[in-house]
Amino acid sequence: MTESERYEFDRNGYVVIRNMLSSGQSTVLSDAIDQLEGHALEHVAMPPRKRSAWGAEYHCSEELGYHTQGSNREGCTLMVEDFWNSDEAFDVLVNHSQTMEYVKAVIRERPTINNSEIRIRYRGNASGTHGGGDEVSRKYRYRHIASGIDCMMVRMIYFVHDVSNEQGAFCVVPASHKTSIPAPYGPNPDEDPSMVGLEVKSGDAIFFTENLRHGGFTNQSDQIRKTLHVGYGPHWMMSQNIATMDEPQHITAQTFDRYDEEQGNLFRAWPKN
Repeated sequence: MTESERYEFDRNGYVVIRNMLSSGQSTVLSDAIDQLEGHALEHVAMPPRKRSAWGAEYHCSEELGYHTQGSNREGCTLMVEDFWNSDEAFDVLVNHSQTMEYVKAVIRERPTINNSEIRIRYRGNASGTHGGGDEVSRKYRYRHIASGIDCMMVRMIYFVHDVSNEQGAFCVVPASHKTSIPAPYGPNPDEDPSMVGLEVKSGDAIFFTENLRHGGFTNQSDQIRKTLHVGYGPHWMMSQNIATMDEPQHITAQTFDRYDEEQGNLFRAWPKN
């Protein structure tokens, strides 16, 4: 993280990182998402089932180790969590060197991965606005201390295709991570005049604090909007995926076998000696 990025992250609560992924990496990840989307849509309504502590019911894939809920109907989204287990193509994002530079710049303790989701948003779908100062819990806290920025949870979103505002761009209320005044607007991001859309190209990424008010504009196009989300926090913070909220990370033995020690430790509360 450069000094200018650090300043903008503290000032606004996010930074847009151009060309985080190479064109080859974007293509491989896009193909893996397409394969996983097809598999998830075939199985999303099937057993075995799991009800999240937040109320949503998920299909638990015994074959590929992911959790999924949603649909591909107009106005809907398909969520696939714990995607690491499904395909080694996603391993490029585990201990991704440039990503870890950003993460370690703002998390004071040893960071681990606590969130992994693919969001597939179909025409007419919007991601409801959430976060922002007074609305979030302590585990999403943002502060600046003597040693620098101190975040509890941050997230990196990777983009494998271009996304314009019309196509449902990720949107934020800049600097809302520093306010304690509740937003006077509802959860529809299209109706919040303070929302700013962040248009991106394939290979770009957005790094932000979960304490920031954010969402996704309505996808008004026929392009299916697909993004990879990876969340980080202090090593003792458990899963922040909806299906496994506050449980240990759902990483299969087969997935751990693929990882080297540094990769595996990103999913362990205590590092393997």
